[in-house]
Amino acid sequence: MYRKISNSWFKHWDFIVLDLITLQLIFAVSIMLRNGLMTPYGEDIYLQEAVILCLADICTVFFTEEYSGIMRRGYFQEFKAALKHVLIVYSIMISYLFLIKKGQDFSRISLAIFVVFGLIGIYSERILWKTYLLKRKKVFYDKRAILILTTMDKADRVVRTVLKNTYNELEVKGVILADNDTRVGESIAGIPIVCKVEEIPDYIQTRWVDSMLINVKEGTVLPKHLELTCIGMGVTVHRKLARVGENTRNQQLDSFGGYVVLSTNIRMATSRQIILKRLMDICGALVGLFFTIALGIFIAPAIYFASPGPVLFSQMRVGRNGRKFKIYKFRSIYMDAEKRKKELMEQNQMKGFMFKMDADPRIIGSGPDGTKHGLGWFIRKTSIDEFPQFWNILKGDMSLVGTRPPTVDEWEQYEHHHRGRMAMRPGLTGMWQVSGRSDITDFEEVVKLDMDYIQNWNIGLDIKILLKTVLVVFKGSGSK
Repeated sequence: MYRKISNSWFKHWDFIVLDLITLQLIFAVSIMLRNGLMTPYGEDIYLQEAVILCLADICTVFFTEEYSGIMRRGYFQEFKAALKHVLIVYSIMISYLFLIKKGQDFSRISLAIFVVFGLIGIYSERILWKTYLLKRKKVFYDKRAILILTTMDKADRVVRTVLKNTYNELEVKGVILADNDTRVGESIAGIPIVCKVEEIPDYIQTRWVDSMLINVKEGTVLPKHLELTCIGMGVTVHRKLARVGENTRNQQLDSFGGYVVLSTNIRMATSRQIILKRLMDICGALVGLFFTIALGIFIAPAIYFASPGPVLFSQMRVGRNGRKFKIYKFRSIYMDAEKRKKELMEQNQMKGFMFKMDADPRIIGSGPDGTKHGLGWFIRKTSIDEFPQFWNILKGDMSLVGTRPPTVDEWEQYEHHHRGRMAMRPGLTGMWQVSGRSDITDFEEVVKLDMDYIQNWNIGLDIKILLKTVLVVFKGSGSK
């Protein structure tokens, strides 16, 4: 799923938080400079204005989207942006005092001090923080890994243009030359030439790649269906002022790496849609972690006594477009389960790249006769084992709703069309989980469900799946 980098102002949440803290501190200081070393919010009118300040700042951020391109702005542009921000917040605060007819109760000197020092504080804080981020090459949002497909005559210029215009948003993984396959292993502007043009789908298959920029000379012939294959794998294709020709429903003009391009992906999403989904994830994760701790008080000792060892099970999984992360669960299997999995592969009941066994002896409490009434089966049937994943959701590795994150060995066996199911963050629940997962025995059916979810995704669909998940769990038809 793709959204424009240029519209993703919310990724600069660090600036948003710092601005809010800075303005609140300056507001408190402005009151104390006027009234002495008193509690800044001791009087009701000052407390009300402090609340209005927070709301005014948030509204300014949301409606002006002034953080878009903040890393690109020079000193004077940043000064104008800071002045605009402070004046809008100040205007809202003044308007509130006017509406409640209590302007005479608030010190005008404090307001004047707030405007002057607020401008100085916001401007200085932004410049210092940008300097720190650029110097340390540090970001607090997901970077996008890209490949550049170009031709010999353009290669050096295209690579340098992209590198110059990334501002830590893009990580160039490699270059492919469409008209020369003899230079694989060499580099251009410090970026390696990673494969031949016909090998692109195979290269992408098991690597973290979000996007591919195509900027080739006119008349260059690319392998048939190359772009559509990459799009089907969940990779966004950016073509410099060109047309893909098919699948145009999910295309849009975009600014990418210093070029105006036509971007194509399985599913396009707006910044507000992405923000709303992420806010749902954060709220859900915080509530879920509360229940995780409460359940852990009872489940953790039971797991330890039933099978001595770590209470939590961790495993490397593959997330959005090949990012790898460590997933956490309450352990429902014996300590040697991963080793025994290889021995049991012949009994795998799942056709494809997932493992499923009706009477899995690796689960805690399994009897020699295949009984499924032990602790591990109870944890799985009630989906209690999934609760620690709320930590993965809070971190941003996963979402409340998405696709099942594959293990690394599953991922490495994927075919090209399987990769598209990882175009979104993996989820705690999803279409597969609420569509009779215990009855599905063909991995291709799982892929179809996941691709339908991605192509038709919206917030309403997420809410519907979450409600269905609750019903599934309460009916006891969880993972078996």
